Parts: sequence; structure tokens; C-alpha cells
Amino acid sequence: MAFASMLRRSASAVVPLAIRAIGGQRYHHHHCSALLSAFNHRILSRSSFPSILHYSSTSKRPSSDESLLRVIETEIKCAQESEDHDQADDVPDGFPFKIEDNPGQQTISLCREYQGENILVEVHMPDLVTGDNGEDDDVDDTEKSNQSSIPLVVRVSKKNGPCLEFGVTAFPDEISIDSLSVKDPQNSEDQIPYEGPDFSDLDENLQKAFHKYLEIRGIKPSTTNFLHEYMINKDSREYMMWLKNLKKFIEA
Repeated sequence: MAFASMLRRSASAVVPLAIRAIGGQRYHHHHCSALLSAFNHRILSRSSFPSILHYSSTSKRPSSDESLLRVIETEIKCAQESEDHDQADDVPDGFPFKIEDNPGQQTISLCREYQGENILVEVHMPDLVTGDNGEDDDVDDTEKSNQSSIPLVVRVSKKNGPCLEFGVTAFPDEISIDSLSVKDPQNSEDQIPYEGPDFSDLDENLQKAFHKYLEIRGIKPSTTNFLHEYMINKDSREYMMWLKNLKKFIEA
């Protein structure tokens, strides 16, 4: 009887504890669910920030690129200020060639016809020499390297045949023939044709005759002096375009 009485008292004590425990678990579950919901809401609301920060970090230009841009912009400004805006490329009267000048190209092309011949001239950028060497000696052939010049390749061709190709260097008021060869368009690239001796090794009278040959076809100082100024202006234009293309690339 005593044992049964103790069992009933224990049971009566356990039941309220179980009820309180169950109620506490429900409260704890409800409270945790609310906290978890609020936490998830805050995480989701912040989930967009990492992508925004990542985008801004990748889109931001490095400081070294910003410095490079400033240097390029300064160089463009200096080039614009030093540019001779009054200088025009007006072709002089009587200029014997048609000029083909494509922006962005290193060379220009001249072409004309002369008594059934096709004459094509490839004009390269000038080799500029600035400053004074401080000497009063007369300029001779050994001192031509101290003068500004433009290289030209002159090709004279006739119908269905080979052509003469001259390598020419044009100095102020003077033209120098560096090389002369006969080119056959039918020869393959694997063949190495004989191109003759050095032009300077030819007989002096033969050299003079070829200078006259080019002169009557339009390769003369009045032509090359204009081309010298023209190519200096083209070099300035191409340099400006090159700088602007650099700037566009760095900014992209």
C-alpha cells in the first residue's frame, strides 16, 4: 500500500513536468523558428551585396591604367599643340602623280602612265634628322646620313613583261638611286633572280643616264621635296590617330 501510494505521487508529479516540458518545447520550437525566419530574411536581403561588390571591384580600372591614361591624354594635348594647323597638303600644280593615301597605313602610293608605261611609286615615312652637328664643312656624299630623307620604291612596267624596280632615297633637292633590278612577275618566290651589281658600282655615265630616266618620268627634286613635307604631315596625323586608338583601348 505504501509503495502504491508513492507511485501515485510520483506519477502525479511527473505528469505536470511532462506537460511543462512539452509546452516548453513548443515554445522553444516556435521561438527558434521565428529567429531562423528572421535570420534567413536578413541573409536573403543581403545576398545581393556580394555580387554588387564583386561587380564594382572587377569593373573598376586599376590605378596603373588611370596613370597611363593621364600620360596618353597629356601626349595627345602636346601633339595637338605642336601640330601645324596651317600646313596643308595642297598638291602643287603640275604634280605628275595621283596620290593614294589610306589612313592607318605606313606608306602612300603614287601612280601615273607615261608613254604606255605604268609607273608606281611606294613612298615610306621620312627618316628625320634634327639639330645641327656644329660643323661648317660642306655637305658631301659621306654626310648624307646627316640629312632628312624619304625612301621610295619606283616600279616601271610595260604590258605583259618584266618591270624595273629602283630603290631610291630622296634628300632635299637631291635624289640618290640605291639599287636597280629587273623583276619578272612570272618568276616564283622560290627562285632567286640575279639583281645586278650595286648601283654605285655601275659606270658613272650609266648612273647619270638612269637618273635622267627617272627624272623624265616624274622622279625629280620638285616631286620629292613636296613628298617630304607630305610624309612629315602624314606621320603627325598617324601618330595622333595611334595615340587616340591607344586611349580607346585602355578606356574600354
